Amino acid sequence: MNLKRISLLAALASLVGMGACVQQEKEVQNDSNTPLHLLQPDYNTPYGPLTTEEIKEDLDRVLHYLEQSTPTRVVSKTTGEEITDYAQITTDAQLERGAYRLASYEWGVTYSAMLTAAEATGDEAYYNYVADRFKFLAAVAPHFRALLDKGEKIDGQMRQILTPHALDDAGAVCAAMVKAQLKNPSLELQPLIENYMDFILNKEYRLADGTFARTRPQYNTLWLDDMFMGIPPIAFYAQLRGDKRDACLKEAVRQILQFADRMWVPEKKLFRHGWVEEMEDHPAFHWGRANGWALLTMSEVLDVLPENYPGRDKILALFRDHVRGLAACQSGEGFWHQLLDRNDSYLETSATAIYVYCFAHAINKGWIDAMAYGPVAQLGWHAVSTQINDKGQVENTCVGTGMAFDPAFYYYRPVNVYAAHGYGPVVWAGAEMIKMLGEQHPKMNDSAVQYYRTEQKTTSPIFHVENGGN
Repeated sequence: MNLKRISLLAALASLVGMGACVQQEKEVQNDSNTPLHLLQPDYNTPYGPLTTEEIKEDLDRVLHYLEQSTPTRVVSKTTGEEITDYAQITTDAQLERGAYRLASYEWGVTYSAMLTAAEATGDEAYYNYVADRFKFLAAVAPHFRALLDKGEKIDGQMRQILTPHALDDAGAVCAAMVKAQLKNPSLELQPLIENYMDFILNKEYRLADGTFARTRPQYNTLWLDDMFMGIPPIAFYAQLRGDKRDACLKEAVRQILQFADRMWVPEKKLFRHGWVEEMEDHPAFHWGRANGWALLTMSEVLDVLPENYPGRDKILALFRDHVRGLAACQSGEGFWHQLLDRNDSYLETSATAIYVYCFAHAINKGWIDAMAYGPVAQLGWHAVSTQINDKGQVENTCVGTGMAFDPAFYYYRPVNVYAAHGYGPVVWAGAEMIKMLGEQHPKMNDSAVQYYRTEQKTTSPIFHVENGGN
């Protein structure tokens, strides 16, 4: 036998052997020899265990981005030079333009979220973010006010603070300022707070029964968004002003129940986005972020109301029903849809983050069951975390959105990393998840996230729970 033939036979033998090995590999995992139910699913978003360290890393990335993107300087509009002596502020002065406005309602949410993050993480950098910007606004406001009182034109961002014309201009920032003032009385935010509250309580347009309303896009229109824009600052103001406590708490409860009377859709356990007084029929478009504002409003007010305060039981029952309705709408990716009950509308970040915060906060407060809703919140956070890019920007957030009575309007609203609505909810969600993970006991069991009342120390992938989990 020559060498060529020997080599050929050896090569053939080798190929046969490889084929046998391949065949053998294909036969490794089957029903007889492998617990197929424990195979790792090919999830599109992360699933499973979650650590507070992972969440903190995500939040830090957002914080560092926002620190760079929201400067606290007054500059000349003509030269761009910084004005450090605020007594020299003229009509040429303006707040330096960063990527986001320092006193928008979106940033009011961000400030509240940063305060919660400081508490949850123990990292003062989050508190300092708020304090630095509130101190800055409080310091420059009197000088811009002096120009305004003389009939001079002033920077638009400062004009929005000093002369609010809508709840958007006032409510969310005011609520955050009240929280910051309660935390640190030395901030001296009272003049700004009182200015905001004067508008909310005395100047905002209302229906005949006192419900916050607008005259756009139709006459006497209710926007679900306005629950959050107007009600939480009233509730928190009650904590700051003892002399107005009961009146403010009564007003907060009244507003929630009057909004719900018109905008709650019980068969869906969701809110409609808009309601028009002159309409006979009221189309129900369940916009994600607006439902988030409603849930967040109830959460904020429940935090303030004493346990047995009249109407609190009704708000808590409505909150729990809303949680049930929202949980049923969560997608398999962990997100919620732009229109909650329309699965062909896109998956949206800001609404998802608001729900994660509210679910986690309600669990932490004992309002809802961790076993039922802990996995919902955890899946939601996993989804949200995928939208924080390397720069710390939040992606896939719907831009500012008015109201419509057709689906296309909502389906095709743009998303943008500079849509400020995403940042506060994401920080708030992460902060509350850190709190929740510090109190609850999630563990994988049979490849699923489960929440337990006590720590389950087993290392088994599938395990039974003894004594009711206690």
